[in-house]
Amino acid sequence: MTAARIVLLLGAGAVAGMVGSAGGTASLIAYPALLAVGIAPLPADVTLSVAFVAAWPGSALGSQPELRGQGTWLRRQAALAAAGSAAGAALLLVTPADIFGRVVPFLLAFAALALLLQPQISAWLAGRRVSTSRFLLPGGLIAVSAYDGYWGAGAGVMTLALLMITTGQGLTRSNALKNMLLGVADVACCVVFVLFWPIGWAAAALMAAGVLIGSMTGPSLTRHLPAHIVRVTAALAGLGLAIHLWAGSR
Repeated sequence: MTAARIVLLLGAGAVAGMVGSAGGTASLIAYPALLAVGIAPLPADVTLSVAFVAAWPGSALGSQPELRGQGTWLRRQAALAAAGSAAGAALLLVTPADIFGRVVPFLLAFAALALLLQPQISAWLAGRRVSTSRFLLPGGLIAVSAYDGYWGAGAGVMTLALLMITTGQGLTRSNALKNMLLGVADVACCVVFVLFWPIGWAAAALMAAGVLIGSMTGPSLTRHLPAHIVRVTAALAGLGLAIHLWAGSR
């Protein structure tokens, strides 16, 4: 591991941790950095999942005001996130990644558009919240967590869109809850990867160190920036990643 690669992984991890914990698409930064240091696409995906476990404690420290009083809700949803992510990781280990990879850009684009149109969708669901979100939230959380365990790129945008549409919470609190649920999901899929996949620990540790630092500062961005700017920026970043992945799969 050369000095240049060490700096690249640390720096990319820090920026990705900050962007991801603020509601953006962290994979847009971290995944290309792993490819740039010579890690193949599938191992890079696994390495990224392992490294982003560090975002959980970092974003928890940065989101303490938004997380007060949310313990009961989080414990109830965490089990769904863990189960979905572990299932997605297991699926990754037994199926060709390129099959699901062809679908990823469309899923990501859908989530980004949902986040972009969140005010309109939330208004439409307002009169249907009791009958609709009761099933949409748990079902959507399992599906998004499975996606996170399998591929992960854009899972933050998907989860943020799901929470803002179904819970009625504002962007700042939804983003904090998203960070905690993704943390649980990342731990669950990493248990599967550590048990059944050879991890590149040097690259994962370097990126994790950067992610930990960056994720502490991300939540404060959502606290001080106008909510619509963060939401639109995250959505546009998700659309950009969807187009990039779609072009790469052709």
